[in-house]
Amino acid sequence: MQNQLAVQMYTIRDFLKTAPDLAQSLARISQMGYPAVQLSAVGAMNGDNPEVSPAQARKMLDDNGLKCIATHRSWDDLANKTEQEIEFHRTLGCDFTAIGGIPGPYKERGAQGYADFVRDAAPVIEKLKAAGIRFGYHNHAFEFERTGFKDGLPQTLFDTFIEAGGPDFLLELDLYWVGHAGINPERIVERSAGRMPVIHIKDKEMVGNEAHMAPIGEGNLDWKNLLPACQKAGVEWIAIEQDTCRRDPFDCLKSSYDFLTQNSFE
Repeated sequence: MQNQLAVQMYTIRDFLKTAPDLAQSLARISQMGYPAVQLSAVGAMNGDNPEVSPAQARKMLDDNGLKCIATHRSWDDLANKTEQEIEFHRTLGCDFTAIGGIPGPYKERGAQGYADFVRDAAPVIEKLKAAGIRFGYHNHAFEFERTGFKDGLPQTLFDTFIEAGGPDFLLELDLYWVGHAGINPERIVERSAGRMPVIHIKDKEMVGNEAHMAPIGEGNLDWKNLLPACQKAGVEWIAIEQDTCRRDPFDCLKSSYDFLTQNSFE
């Protein structure tokens, strides 16, 4: 499993605001043993005149023996600046990009908006695919709002993506948020088989009566069964994305890495 682990850089976003910050953070990640990262919320690479260009970021990655296995990009840029986004990913050596949520105008229209997004995304996904770049959708919990019943079973907004998205509409499942929504993550993984090149994981611990995000192995999620289900479903990369940390985020990333590499999940 070690060769499948990545850091979702959003976890350490407060340490990525300058070029030296980014270089130092990548070095620390590499030293922990991680082979890859997902570039997201990297302040030094954002804006019209970023301090760190894609080429410079690629050199930092190469210098630390790291691979960029995914990005989070804006839907507007992917749809309206497609060629620019293709070049961005080619420079990074990255073949997968995802969006971090459904664009507002589609979200506002509820179930119909989700169906409309699947339709409108198709030509953009096709252009990216032709350039060797895959597209995915990263969920939170709101996508699992119930919309009705089908064959006697409850349906959610996310079912539109699973059932109508097709094989090229990939799913960057965040298993924490699936469970947070009251859905069994293992069932969603099974239904999404073959469409999850990257997943996001974090644990869920209870502190008194409050739930908190936690490093893997320090909470209550069922990794003994979840991780084998992910392997069976064809997951290529497992990205650690701990949105909030109750202690130093680098320590949290190391704790997750140690748990995942020191335990067997077969």
